[in-house]
Amino acid sequence: MSAAATTETKPAVPAIEKIKVKVDGREIELPRLIADWSGKLTPTTMIQACELAKVDVPHYCWHPKLPISGNCRMCLVEFGTPALGPDRKPVINPDGSFKIAKSPRPVIACATPISPGLEIYTKTPAVKLMREGVLESLLINHPLDCPICDQAGECKLQEYSVDYGQSESRFVEAKVHKPKAVDLGPRILLDAERCILCTRCVRVTRDIAKDDALGIINRGSYNTISTFPGMPFDNNYTLNTVDICPVGALTSKDFRFKMRVWFLKKVRSVCTSCATGCNIFIGSREEKIYRYTPRDNDAVNASWMCDAGRLNYQWIGRADRLKDVLVRGQKATWTTALNEISDKLKNAPAGSVAIIASARQTNEELWLVSKLKTKLNAITDSMPRVGEADKLLVNADKNPNTNGARLTGISFTEMGINLEKIADGIASGKIKTLIVFGENIVKRAVSNEQLRERETLSEVVEEHGLTAELLAKLDALIVSDILPNETTKLAHFVLPGAAHAEKRGSFISGKGRVQKFMKAVEAPGEARPETEFLRTLVATVAGQNVAETPEGLFNQMAGEVPALSGLTWAGLGDTGVTVPI
Repeated sequence: MSAAATTETKPAVPAIEKIKVKVDGREIELPRLIADWSGKLTPTTMIQACELAKVDVPHYCWHPKLPISGNCRMCLVEFGTPALGPDRKPVINPDGSFKIAKSPRPVIACATPISPGLEIYTKTPAVKLMREGVLESLLINHPLDCPICDQAGECKLQEYSVDYGQSESRFVEAKVHKPKAVDLGPRILLDAERCILCTRCVRVTRDIAKDDALGIINRGSYNTISTFPGMPFDNNYTLNTVDICPVGALTSKDFRFKMRVWFLKKVRSVCTSCATGCNIFIGSREEKIYRYTPRDNDAVNASWMCDAGRLNYQWIGRADRLKDVLVRGQKATWTTALNEISDKLKNAPAGSVAIIASARQTNEELWLVSKLKTKLNAITDSMPRVGEADKLLVNADKNPNTNGARLTGISFTEMGINLEKIADGIASGKIKTLIVFGENIVKRAVSNEQLRERETLSEVVEEHGLTAELLAKLDALIVSDILPNETTKLAHFVLPGAAHAEKRGSFISGKGRVQKFMKAVEAPGEARPETEFLRTLVATVAGQNVAETPEGLFNQMAGEVPALSGLTWAGLGDTGVTVPI
């Protein structure tokens, strides 16, 4: 039997029916079914129809990535449906349109599905009064302390009260007081007075993080969010509740009272804590990073990110950052150091140079390293980092660009496979020069507890290192890194590098998603992005002129790396492109 005969034909995916509805008098065509928060096809709701029609419907409890609860009532709208005649068929007007019967009752747009001929009214006087009523109810016991609230500038209660609320309050009674600054867990504080009981935090914890840790206790005006008695709110996704809280009820201990959000510059970037490549915003002011927050990308991380990745930024601003170019322990200029390094590499016999390039470097940097590798006939490798994974976002590969290292030819197969060959080459005297990018390669004893507490960029497990005695046999140890470590202490040349937040570039995630990230802050002192001095070395040592910008480098690289063929920097957009790996 032929191969063609044994190939089963997959059934065609049925087309999703489209129906026409009107939103505030404008007719639009929409799919009857749309993917819900879990990816399951469910009936398109009125709020989704309004969103697709670019009509704003205020809401608190609804979130596109969470199950519907329908408890805030802020999204109430009026609607009409085709009037039915005695034959139970729609009555048709002389112009061919449906005769619409307006419903006497409003509905919540978040939980009401659309139907053919439906008309949604979001700007009627009745809708205006309903929104004012809902906001008045929410503000009855809400503390009016916006000037000292950490959520000010990102608060939907604040915004909606201005856009849809009444101009002045009618409330004269005493407000109900609830617990303030409740310590829910190691990273979260709750101000129960500010909570509007939208239950977003309950649902993201239960349905996304799969940790049913939060609930509502007490009754009536005394309702409040709480954990189970004696159980702290502590999983790796707790800070997502801060992101989706529409008011200032849940706040991050890490960011609390650090900076007003309207002062922050938001830059699109990518988390470097593992190979998932969660899309993030970096919030900074005056060259200091204050927080990471998740950036929506349904192909990677949806609206979420883990707490470990979110808090993995403090090392960027450490006081002991490498800020000076060092040549044999003495401060030098970039020109002096690069001239001397270039001379050494140009005169190095073929095969006498080895390069260890980090899989936390950008694709552009790794591609430039591969140019040096080819010219010098150098042995190259990258350090593996393996940890625990979970079923949501955390990848066991703790390098953000393992696929970039593999596709650019730095590490073709298993990472670390050439380290023993490099060690043998140094011991035999064949390898005279070792270039290290962003890795601490000195072998040392490390306890399991120390491994769990690692947060810096330049730490690596004991079994992959080389001894200090072995490195002492080198004629030249050239190291580019961000933080000081045992390897930089032994280096003949120290070239201070830049963290990913201090440069532009791209990574390839564990699933083959090519994603670019932008520069958020300046590198300190003399530190600079590795592409800048690698371009110089490629020009002087390999005799090749390459583009001067990350955009140009990516486009050149895409023309040479088969897996990236056809891609352009501009074509990556804000959310990236998936390539075969």
